Amino acid sequence: MARELKTELEKTGLHFQSVPVEKLNRLTRNNHQGVIAYLSTVSYCKVEEIIPGIFESGKMPMLLILDRITDTRNLGAIARTAECTGVNAIIIPSRGSALITADAVKTSAGALHHMPICREDNLKDTIDYLKTCGIKVVACSEKANALARDKDLTGPIAIIMGSEENGVSPEYIKRSDDSVKLPMEGSVASYNVSVATGMVLYEIVCQRRKN
Repeated sequence: MARELKTELEKTGLHFQSVPVEKLNRLTRNNHQGVIAYLSTVSYCKVEEIIPGIFESGKMPMLLILDRITDTRNLGAIARTAECTGVNAIIIPSRGSALITADAVKTSAGALHHMPICREDNLKDTIDYLKTCGIKVVACSEKANALARDKDLTGPIAIIMGSEENGVSPEYIKRSDDSVKLPMEGSVASYNVSVATGMVLYEIVCQRRKN
């Protein structure tokens, strides 16, 4: 039964995980028979479907790529800030990312219902596609040499924000057109990712308004 279900899920491309039965028991007291399904509260789209529309509308593209953000509340907080700063879409990987749950939507103050969410199987291909569309891809990493405020972020842009533990994957940094960091004065290693995202997006908004 489980093997047959897994085969069918693989055919559909739906995201699934194999977990210990103890985890399923913690999620529900009902008779789950070894399977629990979550229904997404939002409809996902593909990045190829939305980029042409952004350009046709005359807007300056501003996209946000989230590399393995696993905390649903961080995801919700990021979406709220993204909507407020004019981000056109949020791009997440189909695996290794937080699910958009009721908690995420609540934390986003409903922004996740107003923001296109692109769920992509391969972020490398997505980055390459954005670059061919004339969109500058910039990774935000504490390992970068330049501060965000010292870079021109006014044009068509996609910002990559990394996971809570490891930041942006090195492979994505290499694929990016540029990388930036945020100023830090304290002794803690890094900002919370939702806070860092807000700072970078605010910098983009400020630079665009000056121009």
